[in-house]
Amino acid sequence: MNKKNIFGALALATVAAFAMTSCDKSKCQVDEKKVEGKQAVPSDVKIAYVEVDSIMSQYKFCKDYSLILQKKGQNIQNTLAQKQRTLEQAYMNFQQKIQQNAYTREQAEQIQMSLQKQNSDLQALNQRLSGEFQVETENYNNALRDSIQHFLAVYNKDKKFGLILSKAGDNLLYADKAYDITNEVIAGLNKAYKPAAPAKEVKAEAKKK
Repeated sequence: MNKKNIFGALALATVAAFAMTSCDKSKCQVDEKKVEGKQAVPSDVKIAYVEVDSIMSQYKFCKDYSLILQKKGQNIQNTLAQKQRTLEQAYMNFQQKIQQNAYTREQAEQIQMSLQKQNSDLQALNQRLSGEFQVETENYNNALRDSIQHFLAVYNKDKKFGLILSKAGDNLLYADKAYDITNEVIAGLNKAYKPAAPAKEVKAEAKKK
């Protein structure tokens, strides 16, 4: 038995011995009423909820960075598609020259090896760009979560809600609209939001189209 387990066992034994010697059966009883009083949930707990779909569609941060991710994803697709077309055309030309006996055996082998390397490079590029896009998407999601949590922490200093729920689709079976604070939250988020330079540039380009 290691030291940590020994100390743990000794501590448990000490507690048990103290409990047995300090109270007899008639006196050592749990006051159930006091325990229940400590664990009882206050009856005046304030609850609110926020519509997640509304935040995604109306929060300027979401709209701006959706455009950024959309543009980046489209650029990746265009880059990969262009390289794929170039490689396919080179392979077709190679096949035609082979049929025309335009290459020596050594030349054909070298060109084939070059085409195979280009294909391997394209697959590696696909994986790298996809990984970068996934990381950027995760960073966006983390930034979105952090911005909402930070705002709610400040917002709730005055509101004093004991619980703020997120409502997405049918995850809440029933929610009275009286507890809906979505509009207040969106207004506060948009007021605090300061778009970064990339967001401004992408938004300006979108308006020109």
